[in-house]
Amino acid sequence: MTIVKINAITVPADSGDELARRFAARAGAVDDQDGFEGFELLRPTDERTTWLVVTRWRDEEAFQAWVSSPAFAHGHRSAAERGGDAPPPPIGVHSEVWSYAPAGGSGQARP
Repeated sequence: MTIVKINAITVPADSGDELARRFAARAGAVDDQDGFEGFELLRPTDERTTWLVVTRWRDEEAFQAWVSSPAFAHGHRSAAERGGDAPPPPIGVHSEVWSYAPAGGSGQARP
């Protein structure tokens, strides 16, 4: 059964573009992970400063396998750990992961 994992990342109001840039730089990094079904980065369109990273997985085991993988560890290292000169300033001021399972809905939107 598909599961949805949402990482809610709160950033300062002027840091959203940098968050988007960092995600774009790693686009496709998880695409080949077994059980991965899709990804979206959602930008707030109102005064909120919480961005949502929405991923879909075949099941909890597939998600946990990714979180435990070297690819996950590599993608979540700081610049200093990757050998950069100095780590960039943190973007997120708070982050939490939410877990959901689809419980209803409809098909693709029609024009």
